[in-house]
Amino acid sequence: ITPTEMDLEIVYEDEDVLVINKPKGLVVHPAPGHSDDTLVNGLLYAMGDDLSGINGELRPGIVHRIDKDTSGLLAVAKNDLAHTMLASQLKDHSMHRVYEAIVCGSFREDSGTVDAPIARKPLPSLLREISPQGKPSVTEYRVIEETGGYSKVALRPITGRTHQLRLHCAHMGFPILGDPQYNTESSRALSDSMGLHHQLLCAKKLEFDHPVTGAHMVLESNLDAKI
Repeated sequence: ITPTEMDLEIVYEDEDVLVINKPKGLVVHPAPGHSDDTLVNGLLYAMGDDLSGINGELRPGIVHRIDKDTSGLLAVAKNDLAHTMLASQLKDHSMHRVYEAIVCGSFREDSGTVDAPIARKPLPSLLREISPQGKPSVTEYRVIEETGGYSKVALRPITGRTHQLRLHCAHMGFPILGDPQYNTESSRALSDSMGLHHQLLCAKKLEFDHPVTGAHMVLESNLDAKI
């Protein structure tokens, strides 16, 4: 992987942990079709060898990921101990992640929980679908405000399935505005008319215990999901 100079917004950094404010449009790590100009390329330029190696050469330091067109906070481990401890918090759900999204439609209830299993669609598709044969997937939601047929909602993924928030919002009947894959025909046409080609979804808040000191960390992105 070629280290690439990149303007990374660092929200927090110490000798163990790095938290990045990822802009939309940036792929987190190399994958088929995206071998260069990923966040990992930028991290290697900025950090050199000061990244954990648990996830291998293609994903150094990456504890969790967010979609290319989702903006917001992403935790990076600078050593294997920090990576192990953060991954453990992610697994037992003690690492709290809160996203903001703008969705189509208005809710009847101010808050609730979506419990709908998610499975991979048959290959060669890389998309996911709601399926009884899928893995357990749970998301909590809370309405922040509603206006003009749209709602801004806070979304907390209890599990961490690929495309979970986008799928669960669509499953409820409130697709995320601008989502190119999981929108209905009408909401996709609305997104196109507004010139939106990425989902209005932001990883707004990240809360975890520091993997070495144990200090409780609460970090918030200055980015927003907005039209």
